[in-house]
Amino acid sequence: MSHIILVRHGQASLLERDYDKLCANGEAQAGLLGEYWSRRGVVFGSVYSGPRVRQLETARIVAEAYRSAGLGFPETVVMSEFDEYQAEAVLRECLPQLLQVNAEIKELHCAYEDSRESSESGDRRKTFQKLFEAVISKWVAGETAAAGIESWHEFCLRVERGLAQVVRDTPPAASAVVFTSAGTIGAAMRRALHLSAEDTLRLTWMSRNASFSEFLASGERFTLSTFNAHPHLDEGGLLTYR
Repeated sequence: MSHIILVRHGQASLLERDYDKLCANGEAQAGLLGEYWSRRGVVFGSVYSGPRVRQLETARIVAEAYRSAGLGFPETVVMSEFDEYQAEAVLRECLPQLLQVNAEIKELHCAYEDSRESSESGDRRKTFQKLFEAVISKWVAGETAAAGIESWHEFCLRVERGLAQVVRDTPPAASAVVFTSAGTIGAAMRRALHLSAEDTLRLTWMSRNASFSEFLASGERFTLSTFNAHPHLDEGGLLTYR
């Protein structure tokens, strides 16, 4: 069986103008992952990444850790199939619709707007995350739609196409690693465990930055081995979700 590992990118720059880059903590998380694997002599026959900067930076930092240890690390193959769903666009398009009809969303939005006046970045992160999860949940459930934006179902099918290609290209007993995002990992879990959309989304909120999930694949079989592992992150400040 082939061994396929999906890595969630390190912590990105939430609430900054450019979210799609690793923050200093995210760079540290990625470096620790590379050091953890290189110390254990983990070998990958192939490396893939989604096209987002935060995904590619995580792959680059892990590769640097390998090379600093005197070990080889394959060149990264970029695949659009492992891009995250269009969360920013969904929020932009669906939030105004939901504010007109959904009292819960309106309350969460007001809490987030109030938190923007606070000096505590932790408060802003928490209120944003609650609002974000609520809007995305409505979108996944089909209770709101964003015209011209890939649907949740289309996103899951795209990820499955990417996984199928990686499985085809990974010989038996070999390992491949994919640097991607929480939604993509959730879609892989959906494939492995035949989850509902609601359960899949619930799992994505649990995914830690720079954690890894392992799958075993052979033919049509795609089986979960490990979810959300983070043995390389042993300090409280390194255990982040966004």
